[in-house]
Amino acid sequence: MAGETILSVKDLRVRFRTLDGVVNAVKGINLHVDAGETVAVVGESGSGKSQTMMAAMSLLASNGEATGVVDYRGKNLLTLGKSELNKVRGRKISMIFQEPMTSLDPLYTIGNQLMEPIRRHRGLSGAEARAEALRLLELVKIPDPERRLKSYPHEMSGGQRQRVMIAMALANDPDILIADEPTTALDVTIQAQILMLLAELQRKLGMAIVFITHDLGIVRRFADRVYVMRYGEVVEEGKADELFANPHHDYTKMLLAAEPTGRKAAPPDNAPILLEGRNVEVEFKIGGGFLAGPPMLLKAVDRISVTLKRGQTIGIVGESGSGKSTLGRALLRLLPSEGVIRFANQDLSKADKSEMRPLRKELQLVFQDPFGSLSPRMTVGQIITEGLLVHEPSLSSKERDKRAVEALREVGLSPETRNRYPHEFSGGQRQRIAIARAMILKPKVVVLDEPTSALDRSVQKQIVELLRTLQADHDLSYLFISHDLAVVRAMSDYIIVMKQGKIVEEGPTEEIFGHPREAYTKTLMAAAIDETKFRQSA
Repeated sequence: MAGETILSVKDLRVRFRTLDGVVNAVKGINLHVDAGETVAVVGESGSGKSQTMMAAMSLLASNGEATGVVDYRGKNLLTLGKSELNKVRGRKISMIFQEPMTSLDPLYTIGNQLMEPIRRHRGLSGAEARAEALRLLELVKIPDPERRLKSYPHEMSGGQRQRVMIAMALANDPDILIADEPTTALDVTIQAQILMLLAELQRKLGMAIVFITHDLGIVRRFADRVYVMRYGEVVEEGKADELFANPHHDYTKMLLAAEPTGRKAAPPDNAPILLEGRNVEVEFKIGGGFLAGPPMLLKAVDRISVTLKRGQTIGIVGESGSGKSTLGRALLRLLPSEGVIRFANQDLSKADKSEMRPLRKELQLVFQDPFGSLSPRMTVGQIITEGLLVHEPSLSSKERDKRAVEALREVGLSPETRNRYPHEFSGGQRQRIAIARAMILKPKVVVLDEPTSALDRSVQKQIVELLRTLQADHDLSYLFISHDLAVVRAMSDYIIVMKQGKIVEEGPTEEIFGHPREAYTKTLMAAAIDETKFRQSA
């Protein structure tokens, strides 16, 4: 029944035992969710918003502990045994996680992973479950869904993997859908489609949605009520329209005002070329086998040429699956490719691993998915200084620790956190750790693959300023890969627009944003302008 409270959180407290003592992540919060409504829990990285819902689902890390009451239709989820919980999780309450690559099994196809919860909870046959999985992929706008049923997670882009997670979460028509940053990895055009899809399914199924996010623009369009969290506490709550029209808390006002600003000046015309790719091609074989026939060839990068100068930032934009991340990895010789690649007048086109090893210090990559690239068995200090062991082996442990302290301070993290493990940090904090790991080696070229996708707006602004400062101080060159056009505009002096492995348009940043020529570029820019206007009106 509409208006009926189906989930009630009372005096919820979450704490973690760490080497540095007890960390209180959630400090006695109260919230409720009514049938059929959308409740947004917003706040910056580390505010406790994700841990609140992880605790509600009994999915905390082994060193975490939750107390209080999480009442779902008369049952306290914190006191249920595993077998009772499994009757609720994935069936009555489903969750879309922030980092899809760590939630999808790399050894199973997308189809098998979609079919598993359908068969477990609904008892369908294999053929019926396959048909339902295919329907779900079509619903979340996965291209060529029949083929994608046979794909593995690593064969899909970050945005496509997130859409698979959404399909999986909706597979059993849940009572409550908890969406933890479900559009973080999506470009602006697909983001709108996914939000419309969730709203449509909510109306059709009558499910409630708990939306965890740092993007207040999305919240205003999507939520009925909002809880604003900071440092583990709820600082403001209310109906979405009222909260946006008249925020009371200074923290809420700051979140509404946060936006990356400024413009990047182009390097001088005579700046030397550091990294160059000419007619770069990357092909992947998909499928194939004894019974499946010959594999299908996918040309992810199709004869692209790029010239990166010292001190320059080239923004590479495009929708999920456009090939922008593949191009970045190919230019760093992390993927086999055809064409010519040169760095500092050295031809890298045929360089093997041993020849590339001395250059890895100069050519660094910040990955899109920080959790998947950070070892869960190493402390943050060990992760950040691991590259120093390879490239600067003469440094003493004390000198490495000093460099780690400096790197953590540069990215806005406390040096005292270097004895903690990645799972003890929020998604945004893990992204900053990944940036620190790359920057500690003082590289010349950095490929930044969606480095701000998991960060809230206020932290994005800080990271943009940090990257600019590092670039100015060390004369760095960046390839900045992103679907967030507001951040790309603030970071880049040159833009490359990609679609289906090809460059559709390129030029100076203000020229591309001010006077796009191609229809595809105009569509991307229009979506970015709509989003910017929405944030400004908020």
